[in-house]
Amino acid sequence: MVAAVVGVALTACTSSSQQTGPAMRPEAVGDGGAVASIDPYASAIGLEVLRSGGNAVDAAVATAAALGVTEPYSTGIGGGGFFVYYDAASGKVSTLDGRETAPAAADANHFTENGQAINADEAMSSGLAVGVPGTPATWDEAARRWGTRPLAELLKPAAELARNGFVVDQAFRAQTEENAKRFARFPATAQLYLPGGQPPDVGTTLRNPDLAATYDRLGAKGVGAIYRGAIGADIVAAANAPRTEPGQGVRPGKLAPADLAGYQVIPRDPTHTTYRGLDVYGMGAPSSGGIGVAEALNILERTTPRGRSTDLLHRYLEATRLAFADRNRWVGDPAANEVPTAALLSKQFADSRACLIDPAHAARSPIGAGDPHAPASCVAPVTVAPAPGATEGRNTAHLTVADAKGNVVAYTLTIGKIGGSGMVVPGRGFFLTTVLTDFGFTPAIPGDPNLPGPGNRPRSSMSPTIVLDRGQPLLAVGSSGGTTILSTITQTLVNRLDLGMSLVDAIAAPRASQRNEPKTEAEPAFLAAQPERDELAARGHEFTEVEEFGSATGVERRPDGRWVAAAETARRGGGSAMAIDR
Repeated sequence: MVAAVVGVALTACTSSSQQTGPAMRPEAVGDGGAVASIDPYASAIGLEVLRSGGNAVDAAVATAAALGVTEPYSTGIGGGGFFVYYDAASGKVSTLDGRETAPAAADANHFTENGQAINADEAMSSGLAVGVPGTPATWDEAARRWGTRPLAELLKPAAELARNGFVVDQAFRAQTEENAKRFARFPATAQLYLPGGQPPDVGTTLRNPDLAATYDRLGAKGVGAIYRGAIGADIVAAANAPRTEPGQGVRPGKLAPADLAGYQVIPRDPTHTTYRGLDVYGMGAPSSGGIGVAEALNILERTTPRGRSTDLLHRYLEATRLAFADRNRWVGDPAANEVPTAALLSKQFADSRACLIDPAHAARSPIGAGDPHAPASCVAPVTVAPAPGATEGRNTAHLTVADAKGNVVAYTLTIGKIGGSGMVVPGRGFFLTTVLTDFGFTPAIPGDPNLPGPGNRPRSSMSPTIVLDRGQPLLAVGSSGGTTILSTITQTLVNRLDLGMSLVDAIAAPRASQRNEPKTEAEPAFLAAQPERDELAARGHEFTEVEEFGSATGVERRPDGRWVAAAETARRGGGSAMAIDR
């Protein structure tokens, strides 16, 4: 029934070669559940699942599958992600780690040649960047654990969307143009996304029958078709022997069928801290998001907000500077490293870091990490030598869903760089990930916890977050943006919880991202704010202007029980918030 209802709308959209897609809305309110994503087709599919009786998990999986069609440069079944779920019946927050894994043949020298790191751009457009995808297994595990519908049913609307097509908008065309040269190297990619050798025009319909058939096969055969079947064999072949245009050879990967057969989604304990009486839950390692956001909030909690002010902005930037120094030193794959999560989340450790903040002067980055094992003393910050880090892709997708019963999902998923590795699996219609380049190519610091190794999961900044008030969901939020995600979520929470902005305004507010770098990235509107910019500069903050970063979505439950869905008002062309108002 869901596929049929959605299919009617999509068929209407494809009746002409020049059409306009569904309208984008950054905010919606209703009492029957809500969905927020970057794309209106995907949000509509998720909302229809809720309307037809599915729960938040069902809707999240269906929405994610649809994003694989309309946002293929950000996400898809070739990638991975982190799924955070609040269960209304038990009041419990649970998480699934669906991060990609390195092949068994990978070692610490995976991205080096002759003792030197490989050029990052060359590495990203190669088989070496391709890990075992975790997204299909995540959908299957989430649906089995908490959903009410079989995976096959949840994939049908996305399959129909891929078969019928979606209307190309300006944001999609722009992303294609930016990557056209790279996509042209790979015939399967060029055939799909460069029709006639050019990016598709705005207003035309783009169809992906190969992806539709892939979804159909997953529905019929289950995700074993990827991890132990023909689709998986095609992934291995595409990664290890990339098909390119003549003279465009790229480095082969090291995947083996056994790598896919051995993949496991890992249920992990969520991270948890309290902030001004609220409970904040996030994703644990190998994500640094839950740990980093919690540490930054713990530091900020020692400040009483007095409205938007230079003091608050200064402290926010310094808190994320410190949190990033600590995440770089301590967070990696917990199967390969000791990750002292409890110590990093402790208020005592936050106090030992908060006392380093000089209210009158910005610290000089990069600064060294603190020691969560011995946080009692306030040790003066030490400037350390800058070192190259991982190249975490910024083109990710986040979706947030709530249902009428109060179940909530915050789900962030990615294929890394825009268009992942640039390689579409021939005949299958989806990109291979570039997420293994989220590992450090060489050690960035002594004891670097984020290096390649057999079966390792690369560190991530993805930060799906759920906030509870006295055990009940208050809000959930997440964002795209690579390493900027940690600061985006922290800033969004400060905007909403401390400054009292509405959730949609908290998401839309101008952003600045300090990641233990000498300069802070900031959007033009942030730098245009007076007098704060000049006052921050007087305290030693230096800025690099960036047009925009991140694309956040969220949901919030109002005191009257209705849900607010919120998305971007402008970034990446705006987002799509939808709600059922019964």
